[in-house]
Parts: sequence; C-alpha cells; structure tokens
Amino acid sequence: MAQTPSLSKSELIDIYKEMLLLRRFEERAANLYQQGQIRGFCHLYIGQEAVLIGCKAASQKGDDFITSYRCHAQALACGVSPEAVMSELTGRSTGISRGKGGSMHMFDPEKGFWGGHGIVGAQVPLGTGLAFAAKYRGEDKVCFTFIGDGAMNQGQVFESLNMAALWDLPVLYVIENNQYGMGTAASRIAAGDLYKRGEPFSIKGQKVDGQDFFAVHAAVSNAVADIRAGKGPQIIEMDTYRYRGHSMSDPAKYRTREEVDCVKNERDPINKVAEYLIKEFKVQQEELDVLDKEIKELVKECAEFATSAPEPALSEISTDIMPV
Repeated sequence: MAQTPSLSKSELIDIYKEMLLLRRFEERAANLYQQGQIRGFCHLYIGQEAVLIGCKAASQKGDDFITSYRCHAQALACGVSPEAVMSELTGRSTGISRGKGGSMHMFDPEKGFWGGHGIVGAQVPLGTGLAFAAKYRGEDKVCFTFIGDGAMNQGQVFESLNMAALWDLPVLYVIENNQYGMGTAASRIAAGDLYKRGEPFSIKGQKVDGQDFFAVHAAVSNAVADIRAGKGPQIIEMDTYRYRGHSMSDPAKYRTREEVDCVKNERDPINKVAEYLIKEFKVQQEELDVLDKEIKELVKECAEFATSAPEPALSEISTDIMPV
C-alpha cells in the first residue's frame, strides 16, 4: 500500500467519511430504485470510491471535474448537497437540475462540477475544452476528465488527446477501468493497455491501483504537479471495480459471485483506509463504527427529504430549453 505521510489523522478521517458517504448514499439510492422512487437509468459508483476521493484530495480549489453518467458520487465529492443529489434522482423540484435531469445529468459549475453526461465519451472533448479555457484565461486550473474503459475506443477520445498534447492543455484524463463496459469485459474490446493510448501523442501515462486511496492520491498529486508546471496533459488508468451491475437494470450475470466477493474481501477501498487508520493512528474500530452510523443517519434523512419534496411544476417542462 502506498502511503501519504502528508495527510494527518484528522484529514484521513475526513477522507474516510467522504468515501463512506459515497458508499452509503449509493446503497440508499439502490434501495429507493427498488422501491420505485427512482426511475429510469441509475448507475452506481459502489466500489470505486478511492479513485474519486483520491483525485479530489490531490486537487486544489478551482479545479474542474467532469465525468460520464456514473456521476452521483462526483456531484457529492464536489460539494453538492446530498439532498440536492437525491432529490434529482427522485425527480423532485429540489434536485440540482430541478428534477428534470435525473441520474445522468447533474451539474454545478460554481463548484467546478460540469456533469454528468449520458453520451459515451462525450465528456472527454468537453473536459479538454475546459482545460483549453483555463489555459486561454491564464487560470491555475487542472481539469480532471473521467473516462470509463468502455469509452476509450471512441474516436472523440483520440481527437481530444491530440488537441490536448498539441496545445499542452492542463488536463488529467482519469480512466476508471472497472473491468466491464456494460456487460463486456474490457479485455475483449480494448487491445493493449489503456494508459498507453496517449503514447502516439507523447502523453505520459501510468496504471495505478484504483482500489487503494493512498496509491491514487500519490500518483495524482505527482501528475497534477507536472500539469500545473506546464508539462502537458497526462493519463492515469485506475485499476478499479464496480460491485453492482452496469446500471440498476443489469443483473451482472456475466461475472461470478466469487469474482465480486474476492474484490470486496481483499481490495475494498474503504476497508483499506480503515485498516490504515487503525494501524498507523491507533483509531479504534468502535470510532469508525460511530462514523458509519452517523453517515447512515445523514443519508436516511436525505432520502426522507427527497421523497417528501414536491415534484416539478408543469411549467418547468418548457424552461431551460435551448432554442434551435
């Protein structure tokens, strides 16, 4: 396990709580989906928490974040309130997109969160554009552009890499390789190593254990330091894993229960941080249990708020529509 000595006990406890919030929030969202409170598409982030929180911990205020449709966790990590995210999932007027975007479409530019995009790979040129804007304006920003393994074969990804390299844009491409693009193993649809896809453009790439917060934080910290120094874009492929199906409608029969349980038992990202806190900072398991109980209560109250909030007014159907 890579270590991050620069993080104090209190900082690591906050990180542990952030990861727990993502996990418990998504578990509650799954429950609400099964109850019919959330409808349509719903893609959960359970199992991948170390990737996002490791990146967020290595970022600085003002940096931009953009991802695809597995975006509830990213909204939370960027500071959007759990009530606003859950309200959006349940289609309520108190949602971040006033209940009209749903699971795939969440945005809060004021917090540096740019979505939430339902088209596979579409966020990559957008993230590259955000990095271009930052450089054009002379802003000290890095755009964290998250990509799934299934999106890495999209033509627009390669076009984006070309432009980012050509103009030395301040963008970090974070490949969340959770091993399956929908129901197909990544190894069956992607030749070679994903982190090497930038080599024709002289973009530095590396592969990191995405289940280890400390490894993620260390690698991303070094990468963004280079990017801020004007050394151009970088790629980091995160070797991670999603515990649930591609979406709530996916029974995930293309993999065995033993495979999933193996990752849960041996590589769970939250357990790794807990083990570190216990070993290095002598935190008691009882203290961590109290934190978990507090997070569960927070998420419960958030769900109660969302499911009791009003639905959007009929007049909302014609607002925020881009004229053509």
